[in-house]
Amino acid sequence: QVQLVESGGGLAQAGGSLRLSCAASGRILRTYGMGWFRQAPGKEREFVAAISWSGSTPVYVDSVKGRFTISRINVKNTVYLQMNSLKPEDTAVYYCAADRQARLSENTYEYEFWGQGTQVTVSS
Repeated sequence: QVQLVESGGGLAQAGGSLRLSCAASGRILRTYGMGWFRQAPGKEREFVAAISWSGSTPVYVDSVKGRFTISRINVKNTVYLQMNSLKPEDTAVYYCAADRQARLSENTYEYEFWGQGTQVTVSS
């Protein structure tokens, strides 16, 4: 069993920054991949970024490249999403997820474990 808890969401102005954290506990292994997804009201859950616990290159959806950075501190079992140059269209509930096969996939169904989500609201 793996538990994921997101934090760091809140309200930001357009052009501002937020840093999300995902604390993992339980049977998390360094062979897993970790991802961030987001879901706006009435929209499907969308892939944002993914990273492995090892040294693989992070993966990003095109819309956040150059603005968002995914990172992790292994000894803390924590994954981060640094969000800069925020836009109103970034407004969503952000979820972290774990994939036992570390596929760094954009598909929600390839992640077995999910957090509860944290709200990010960007005003204009």
